[in-house]
Amino acid sequence: MGGTPHVRGANTRDKIQSVALELFIERGYEKTSMREIAEGLGITKAALYYHFKAKEEILVAISQGLGGPVDELVAWARTQPRNLETKREVLRRYSEALMGAAPLFRIMQESGAALRTLGIGQTLNDRIAAIGELMYQDGASVRSQVRISDALASVHFGAFFLSAIEGDPEEKRKALLESALETLDSSAEEDL
Repeated sequence: MGGTPHVRGANTRDKIQSVALELFIERGYEKTSMREIAEGLGITKAALYYHFKAKEEILVAISQGLGGPVDELVAWARTQPRNLETKREVLRRYSEALMGAAPLFRIMQESGAALRTLGIGQTLNDRIAAIGELMYQDGASVRSQVRISDALASVHFGAFFLSAIEGDPEEKRKALLESALETLDSSAEEDL
């Protein structure tokens, strides 16, 4: 049979998101059209519209998928004692989750104004706030809480600056994490 090939299977939405993410990174979110996404998949626009009515829906789905590890981290951390070992593990897992979500952050950084109406930024802020709440401990000194904030901010915002540093991405992530863990450890020493 002739015609445009169709993407089939349970992972159709994943394939669409993957191609769209590549195009959003390459061309920019605002400059990428549904037609280009369909062409990248080798399907008709009608087939694409069957799964997603707009590219905004695709980006929201990408955000939910890339944010999954952070949601899992928050759920896990809520069941753990609020001690130094748990906080260290939260930072470690958060560092890994941020590396996986780096493409989304890049898109948001480049197309922030266009994405405000989608609520993606608020969802990310809610996730960060949830992690922050899990890191603090009642009765800790102000200085200790500031160091915890510093460690968390180092992991979160440091991920944005790593691209400016030469070297292996994983090596850079580990070095950033090590620095954040040293700061976190000093917060515990403060309250001894």
